[in-house]
Amino acid sequence: MADHQRVHPVHHDVEAPHRPLVQGNIAKSDHPPLPQRTFPVMHSKPPKRRSSCCCRFMCWTFSILVILIVAIAITIGVLYLVFRPKLPKYSVDHLRISQFNVSDNNSLFATFNVTITARNPNKKIGIYYVSGSHISAWYMDTKLCEGSLPKFYQGHRNTTVLDLPLSGETQDANGLLNKAQQQLQETNNIPLNLNVNQPVRVKLGKLKLFKVKFRVRCRLLVDNLSANNDIRISSSRCKFRLRL
Repeated sequence: MADHQRVHPVHHDVEAPHRPLVQGNIAKSDHPPLPQRTFPVMHSKPPKRRSSCCCRFMCWTFSILVILIVAIAITIGVLYLVFRPKLPKYSVDHLRISQFNVSDNNSLFATFNVTITARNPNKKIGIYYVSGSHISAWYMDTKLCEGSLPKFYQGHRNTTVLDLPLSGETQDANGLLNKAQQQLQETNNIPLNLNVNQPVRVKLGKLKLFKVKFRVRCRLLVDNLSANNDIRISSSRCKFRLRL
């Protein structure tokens, strides 16, 4: 006789607590969750091409300037060694006053004849004295007369004597003459300044350079300023300057 299947009933515990099959958060914290921080993403900028081009241009420019300066310095050094340039020399050798008269309107008319000696001590350098020169004679801050130098060429190791006429008119003649007479009594001489501005062109060998300007300042001490009288020059000092 076949055994009967036995069915055993499952007893549920009514009092047992109900537990869900799928539990969510098993453990929960008593504290609230911390806020999440977001950090910005920093992207590196690509290098600027303009700045690199500017730096490269500046480097090239600086290099070219350095090369030019070095080349000019070498050229000047070679020219100096080849030509051995020396400054020209000037002196005032004679002064003659042909007119020094006071007019009725208290104006002074003066006419000087000045003898200047110009020396070129260079062996391989010539000097072209071109137009545009100006020479003036001054007593203190008053210009007495003026004139110009002739155009001429001064060769190597050449000495040229120039006889230059100067003429001019000055106001307040009585005041000027009284001041000059008082200074003559105190120092036994009268100071005169002779200023020369002369444009020239220098010739190096066969090469004729650009125009430059000679400036000569001569300080004289004379014993009188009388017309038709021998003027003795007790002191004559000239300074030479070159202006490009």
